[in-house]
Amino acid sequence: MSTPTQQLKELTSFKEDAPIRIQTLGQFTIWRSGEKIDPKEWGRDKTIQLLQYLVSNRGRNALHKEKIMDNLWEEGDDRDFKVALHGIHKVLEPERPARTEPTYVVRQGVSYQLNLDKIWIDIDILEKYIILGNQSFGIDNISAKEAYKNAIDIYQGTYLPNRIYEDWSSEEREKAQLLILSAYISLAEILLEENPLESIRLTQNALSIDATWEDAYRLQMRGYLAKGNRPQAIRTFQKCEQVLAEEYSVAPLPETKNLMKEIKEIN
Repeated sequence: MSTPTQQLKELTSFKEDAPIRIQTLGQFTIWRSGEKIDPKEWGRDKTIQLLQYLVSNRGRNALHKEKIMDNLWEEGDDRDFKVALHGIHKVLEPERPARTEPTYVVRQGVSYQLNLDKIWIDIDILEKYIILGNQSFGIDNISAKEAYKNAIDIYQGTYLPNRIYEDWSSEEREKAQLLILSAYISLAEILLEENPLESIRLTQNALSIDATWEDAYRLQMRGYLAKGNRPQAIRTFQKCEQVLAEEYSVAPLPETKNLMKEIKEIN
């Protein structure tokens, strides 16, 4: 099994070497051999929808054509699918010789899936960095920090923001948010002692995504305490208490209350 350092290098090399790169976070953009693809090349929106659906379901087994059409288009038919699939092949492989098998969308009978060995996808790599960070956490914190930082650099915003009302994109959107929150919190925890101000900044970024994320409040309280700013640590608890009451009508967890009690008892 390769070391964390080797895995980090492999992930970096994959981004540099992959013939197709797809950004889904913050906006939808694709690079082909290092060149950004002009949105005009896609033509019909159904072509983009089909590719985005395949990206959103990349972790599953090959997807049956009928299921894809049912989930994507209320009034879609076989012709819509064929035209959209042809459009993907044409954009991703404009110079593919006739009567040769496509490289990036693999067909198995009437089922289809992306060739993830050839396509760099931001949310997929973000998850791999976080898994690597979690595996290294507490054992090799240098690698863990690099992995979390790389994940944070990849995150540019909401998953497929132009598809927020599509049911088929919601699962990945929620997962992306949970992944980036975990990256912020884990890195903030590692940096708490060596760089409390950076730890505080990271927790603020997490709270800008989800103002109810209680782990972030606790780390922020500890960060302010490490800087000797007891009043701000108390105000952070009060903010946490207020937000949870307004959003969910609940009180902070016992762990958060106990930390507040410890802070108040400091002379």
